[in-house]
Formats: sequence, C-alpha cells, structure tokens
Amino acid sequence: MNGSNAAGGDVVVAGAGVIGLGIALECARRGAVVRVYDRAEPGRAASWAAAGMLAPYSESMDDPELEALCAASLEEYPPFVERAIALSGVDPQLHLNGTLHVAFDDETLIGFEVRHRALRAREIESRTLDRTQTLAAEPWLGAGVRGAFLVPREGHVDNRRLTRSLWGACVAAGVSIARVDALRVECDSRRVLGVRSSEGFSAARAVVNACGAWAAELDGVPRAQRPPVEPVKGQMLALEAPVGFVRRATRLPGVYVVPRDDGRLLVGATVERTGFDTRVTAEAVHGLLDAAVTRAPALGAFSIGETWAGVRPASPDGRPLIGATRVNGLLAATGHFRNGILLAPITARLVADCAEGRAPAEIGPFSPARFETDGATATRRTAG
Repeated sequence: MNGSNAAGGDVVVAGAGVIGLGIALECARRGAVVRVYDRAEPGRAASWAAAGMLAPYSESMDDPELEALCAASLEEYPPFVERAIALSGVDPQLHLNGTLHVAFDDETLIGFEVRHRALRAREIESRTLDRTQTLAAEPWLGAGVRGAFLVPREGHVDNRRLTRSLWGACVAAGVSIARVDALRVECDSRRVLGVRSSEGFSAARAVVNACGAWAAELDGVPRAQRPPVEPVKGQMLALEAPVGFVRRATRLPGVYVVPRDDGRLLVGATVERTGFDTRVTAEAVHGLLDAAVTRAPALGAFSIGETWAGVRPASPDGRPLIGATRVNGLLAATGHFRNGILLAPITARLVADCAEGRAPAEIGPFSPARFETDGATATRRTAG
C-alpha cells in the first residue's frame, strides 16, 4: 500500500464512527495514507449513543457464525484498546469483569441453568449464582432476586471515550479527518476511483463505506452495491450514582444497566423501527425507568443525568456487511446493528486486509456480495 501514487491517499473511509476510525487506524498502522470523511464530528452517531457492552454470549444470538465473529472480536479488544491508548493517551476504560443476568422468578432461574450448561458444554466459562451470591456481587439489586447467571469474560467499554481515543490515535498516526457537507464516491466501469467532496477530489485505491445507518445513502455507490441497511432507533438514559455503586454490566428483565467509571449508570435500550427519528420520548424513558426501578428500587433515588437516542444500522439477515463488494476497491463495513462497538477490532482488521487485496476466510458469511446480483433484486439469506 505504500506504493500508491494516488493524490490524497490510497484509502478513504466514509464515516468517522468507532468502525470507521478503527479501520482508518489499522490501515495507517500498515503504512497506508488514509483520509476519513464525515458530515459530523467523529463518533457522534451510533458510536456516541451506544452502551459499549462487549457480550457475545449474553446476546443469545441464534446465529453461530455471528456469535463466533463477536467472540473473536472480544479476544482482540485488549490489544485494540492498548494501541489506541499508546497513540492518544486517552483510556477508553475497558472492563472485562463479566455480564450478570439476574432472575426474579423460578422460570428464569431454570433458563439460566440451561444456558450455563450449554456454555459449559462448549468450554465457555460461566456460572450460576444463588440469591446470597447475587446480592454479594451486586448489593443494589432488589429483594425479589432469586439468583443470577454470570458470564465472567464479557464486559464493557466506555464507547464515547473509545471514540476520542481512536480519534486521537488516528491523528497521531497521520490520518486526515475532514468534516464535509457532502461526499460522493466516484467509480468507472471496473473500479472505485476515489471520492469528491467540498475539499475536491481525493483519489483512492480503496474506499470504505462505514456510514452506519446512512450507508445505503452514500452518494455515488452503484445501486447493486448499496448496503441494504436500515436505521433502528435505540433510546437510553443515564443515572447519576456514586462511583462503584454498580460493579459490572447487569441485565434485568427488559433492561440493562452499565456502569461508567465516573459513577454514571447507563440504562437501555429500546429497539424501534422509526426511520431516522432520534427524538427522546417520554414513553421510552418511562419504560426504561420502570423496568429498572421495579427490579432495583435503590435506583429510584438517583437523578437522571442525560437522555439520548441514536440509530443502529440493521441488515436484512441480522449480520454485518464486511469486506469487498463486486466493484474493485469499494469496501463495506456496516450493518453491525447492536454489535458495532463489540465488532470494531475484528472489522478493522478484516477490512484492512481487504484494502490490501486479501480476502480473509472469516469474511465469507458477512461478505457484502451476498446481497449483490447482476440484476435489480438482491439475494437475501436467513441468519443461522
């Protein structure tokens, strides 16, 4: 990649979320000249709105290949974060101290035991906790607790700090990051040529569509290569609590609670197919608070510090689109839905491989080509 003579760089990334910044940093580490374009400040869309949970086994995915990709990405998280810290000095506060699932009735408790046995059969660490052990682990939980299920190797990261860390690391690595009002991909009949923006034309041997929920709207992408993603809204809120009040990411019926190092407790999240609407609604906030406070009344004493909403990019089969399209040099990195933060490390590595002209075997089930045809109708598959 060092041998490119293209003015403006040999890799262009459209989209400056965690996915786009992670790809840019990885390409730059490998010697590429990289430019990143976005309509807003880096990390202000889904990357800002997420909770930062890193929990491939807690999501109960009915898709073994997607679960395997998420688990592999979790393994890559510590070095991914360490590289960003080394360049930026910003600590994303990665915590791999487990995900706790709490039961308030016998039926749920039995279900947890089944899940524990299934994971243990696959040699994935997990354990069940009785009521006393659960309250010892998280004393803030309500009196109705019956027990819990813990996946110890999962965790969470502060996604907003992660964005700042990757942003700083990209700048330190020589990546150019530009905010533009409009961006258009330019292609000829065979391959991608580069992008055109208010800053002019930037030639590139590889252009990465990492526009998240807006990936299908990136101007200039040929119709057959437009990712079939749609926005799925998620609303969340943050409570102001003492530092350490909640120790780990905890899932209650209908809601999850994720702690931050400054004491904030993130409570989320809704799943709404309402287009690009990012309004925070009273109904959603009420629903999240009711689910949390009903199970853990102690949370009711804390003030609401923030409410927000964002849109996640969802694909028709629930899997991300990662890698090369049928237009030479045009790459996709979108459709991550609820796993965008979790999948950032492995997506960065795989897309950087593709930008170098390689085709990693892991990409197979997630190739954008699965939705491409020579005609007007894309072929879609069912996950799992």
